[in-house]
Amino acid sequence: MQQSTKRISRRSILLAIASFGAAAAATRQVLYLSADPMDDEECYPSPLTETNLTEMQQATPPASAPAATPAELPWAQQGGFINDASCLNRTPIHGIVQVRNEDDIANALQFARANGRKVALAGVRHSMGGQAFYNDAVVLDMRGFNAISLDEAQKTITVQSGITWHDIQTFLHPTYAIKAMQSTDIFTVGGSIAVNAHGMDHQAGAVGRTIRAMRIMLTDGSIQTISPGENPELFRLVIGGYGLFGIVLEATLEITENAIYEPGRRVLYYEAFPAIFANELESNPNLGLMYGHLSTAPQSLLREMLIYTYIRQEVPDAIIDPLGEVSGTKLRRFVINFSKLGNIPMRMKWYAEKNVEPLMESCSVTRSEAMQEAGACLVSRNQPMHDSVAYLRNNMHGETDILHEYFIPRANFVTFVDGLREIVTDYGVNLLNASVRVVHREENFLSYAPGEAFSVVLYINQTTDEAGNAKMQTVTQALIDLSTSVNGRFFLPYQLHYNAEQLERAYPEIRPFFAAKRQYDPDLLLTNTWYEKYAPSLAM
Repeated sequence: MQQSTKRISRRSILLAIASFGAAAAATRQVLYLSADPMDDEECYPSPLTETNLTEMQQATPPASAPAATPAELPWAQQGGFINDASCLNRTPIHGIVQVRNEDDIANALQFARANGRKVALAGVRHSMGGQAFYNDAVVLDMRGFNAISLDEAQKTITVQSGITWHDIQTFLHPTYAIKAMQSTDIFTVGGSIAVNAHGMDHQAGAVGRTIRAMRIMLTDGSIQTISPGENPELFRLVIGGYGLFGIVLEATLEITENAIYEPGRRVLYYEAFPAIFANELESNPNLGLMYGHLSTAPQSLLREMLIYTYIRQEVPDAIIDPLGEVSGTKLRRFVINFSKLGNIPMRMKWYAEKNVEPLMESCSVTRSEAMQEAGACLVSRNQPMHDSVAYLRNNMHGETDILHEYFIPRANFVTFVDGLREIVTDYGVNLLNASVRVVHREENFLSYAPGEAFSVVLYINQTTDEAGNAKMQTVTQALIDLSTSVNGRFFLPYQLHYNAEQLERAYPEIRPFFAAKRQYDPDLLLTNTWYEKYAPSLAM
């Protein structure tokens, strides 16, 4: 009896140890997946050191002219490297100029010309293919160039190009709101103009539609005003022109009232979406914002769809809360990173989005006491777009999250999604999110939307090793071929895994676009990695 008791005690102890170990391991995993990011020198500007000096000298062509400084430039970094949000494009540069005023820009252009350097423009660097820098370039960091003024009579704001949408919203709230901006608020206005970004407002269209006028500096230092009626060709080239035609100093943008919406969610199947949008959503004048998420869970992969709607409400005497940051950052980060680990976590993520998130809806508008109505959640227009997506940044190593975006004619949406599902399945793509937005025909020169279209935005996890990059290149080329087979186009601010033939097939205007670049910037002073890769192959 005593011996049996000892065996039971040993077994209990071993089980307790094993349970404790499993709990500790699970706790470590939770902490790892939810941890705040730490600065990684591979992903942020790194100072010039003896170690990386040799690497930079080997990768950098010699200067064509001796150093000359027409004015003291506000260098934030001299030498060293730069990267973007993908952490996959570490590039040696001449330095980073922290722009504070227009003189800094003019002096930087003069310095670069005198020293045989080129100039690239950078904001928050969330493009993922070197669109904000180039080898040995002088990089202008525009983020400190961020003044703003309001013209209430004209319902416009005039902003310097380095200001972020986050700061604009903070300035306008609670009375006004942006008419067209990206779906998250971290980006600079200049960056959004450079790619002609779009967002949640399915009626407003892209940013370019809401620009009344811009002041730009050409590479010779001269300043021009451009608008739909003044210098219209240059206006169409600068919007969606990837910073190649001039440096945006100021933009005058249309604003709107900070309307009050009641948010809603609706689950449907993807085949029904085009008809529901055409017959119900598009014609609803009170639908202020709208977008969709396609399922990334294996049991309903890219079949089930969750539609988010924001219906305008008239609420006299409404009390609009101050704008706050998105809550639950660590929990949100954990859910996203946990979903990267396989089918069961991805099923849990999709279940939570459909069934748990609605219970956590943040309501920022309250009625006066006399107008209280139980159960109604209200938000102002600014709230859904006031998201700096801190939860997408993490402290995980050896992996990164990559954006793709495809613009598909509305009649071909189902065909594209069916092909997308096949590619995701065949290649084992770790697809974290698939959003659907609405875009209109855009009139800028290099337009991603020559007709009415749905935008399909993919968020994909990949490893950062050679195998991960090779797989992403194969997947990217397959997706581009799929999109062009249904008369669609792909967004250009992302990884440069496509070839020149695919670029020209999607954008037949690309050769005239590059020819216009040489016309407006004959010395090719403004540049970036994207331009330098494709322009030589597509010259007219």
